[in-house]
Amino acid sequence: MASSLDWNQLRPRNGKLDLAPLAASSPAILSAANTLDLTYQRLQLIDSSTLVAQVANPLAGATKQLGELNQAVATVANTAALLPSMLGTSEARNYLVLVQNSAEVRATGGLPGALAVIRVDDGSIELVAQSSGSALGKSDPPVVVDEEQLAIYSSRLGKFIGDVNLTPDFPTAARTAKAMWEDRHGGSIDGVVAIDPVVLAHLLDASGPLPLSSSGLPAGLPSELTSQNVVPTLLSDVYRAFGTNEAQDEYFAAASREVFQALASGRVSGPALMASLSRSYEENRLHVWSAHNRDQEILGDIPLGGAISGPSNGGASFGVYFNDGTGAKMDYFVRRTVQLEQVCSRDGYSQYRVKIALTNTAPANAATSLPIAVTGDGRFGTPPGSIQTNIIAYGPAQSLIDSMTQDGAKVSFGSHVHSGRPVGVHAIRLAPGETTSVEMAFVKVVQNAAPSLTVTPTVEAVKDVTLPTLMAACSA
Repeated sequence: MASSLDWNQLRPRNGKLDLAPLAASSPAILSAANTLDLTYQRLQLIDSSTLVAQVANPLAGATKQLGELNQAVATVANTAALLPSMLGTSEARNYLVLVQNSAEVRATGGLPGALAVIRVDDGSIELVAQSSGSALGKSDPPVVVDEEQLAIYSSRLGKFIGDVNLTPDFPTAARTAKAMWEDRHGGSIDGVVAIDPVVLAHLLDASGPLPLSSSGLPAGLPSELTSQNVVPTLLSDVYRAFGTNEAQDEYFAAASREVFQALASGRVSGPALMASLSRSYEENRLHVWSAHNRDQEILGDIPLGGAISGPSNGGASFGVYFNDGTGAKMDYFVRRTVQLEQVCSRDGYSQYRVKIALTNTAPANAATSLPIAVTGDGRFGTPPGSIQTNIIAYGPAQSLIDSMTQDGAKVSFGSHVHSGRPVGVHAIRLAPGETTSVEMAFVKVVQNAAPSLTVTPTVEAVKDVTLPTLMAACSA
């Protein structure tokens, strides 16, 4: 199968991709993926409890390895099935790109501050528009969002593009963003893509440093963007360098434009591009939604689509998401850990604890040493230098939230349901140097599958935030 798909086909030449080989390879890749999945499913059905260890142990190892390969091949098959149509083989398409600012965290990553529209037409790629969330303004009347999510995330979901992703359900955020853009600018948006500055860092790993025009650059900002400096530059340094939101937005847009132009020019090889995008996908930093039903049927079933319900969230699925309540860019200084812990139960159901720790690492004099654009200057009630975060935890469908503690003491919390999943909401506030720990107890978990945990991607490395699940050694 490897010979049937050459990722160098995905290297743009003069701003255009040759999609014919990829489209031709797709049926063979899909057939191989289906065969591999069928084999994996059959191995899983074997009852190893009746086998001797000499057979059971190799079987378990083979099943595990095949499962990992099955997942990788399924990703390749989905990519091969999606890319030709989504890159405009049959018709031109316009994609709204949300560049999420992780310094002001939202459930899917960060506030959509920089916006762009990319047009693709039979492999040709063109950046046709750029804007910002603040320039888009308020939607009046608001975009319609279902009552279930409005109850959890407030009416801001449908009013401001910077708040469409207060919900972790990316299809909802994408549809709302599409409606807001079309209402303001007209035209038709065929899909929405969300990335964050760490995705740009991954792309710069593949492309190498990108020089920026030095004319008019304030002191302290780099003359070239690299995989090492792009995140601190865009999420911290820019606020010290520029005094207005407009200037900050313009720099953010210019940086995103430089990265896009490098990709469209063919500077990055196909394998290197796919490796960087795969890394972003694995870290939950890349989401895609399509307004075309055939494509969305595939996206809706895989993690790339970012849905909080459906096949990709079956079994014992948990989610922990963060939304900024400071109204500023203090999340650059927040350090987090999230861990899932299984608890032994005597009632026949599974129980789990979700353990969350947050620390405000801002300097003690943050109120005066950091720019107002970063601290918020108390505009929304949070003292300058402090951070306020809304923690949202999702449990598996049909389970219940039993209790919540903060620093060992029971606390009240908002209790909701979203697409059949229990949702707990709790707000915390931390002054510089403070740390807090929050635990949510989920009971009556009926799914027996291995648990999974999805967490909002932040400025930190995923491995430092999402800790390994603790599984209890429970007796029968």
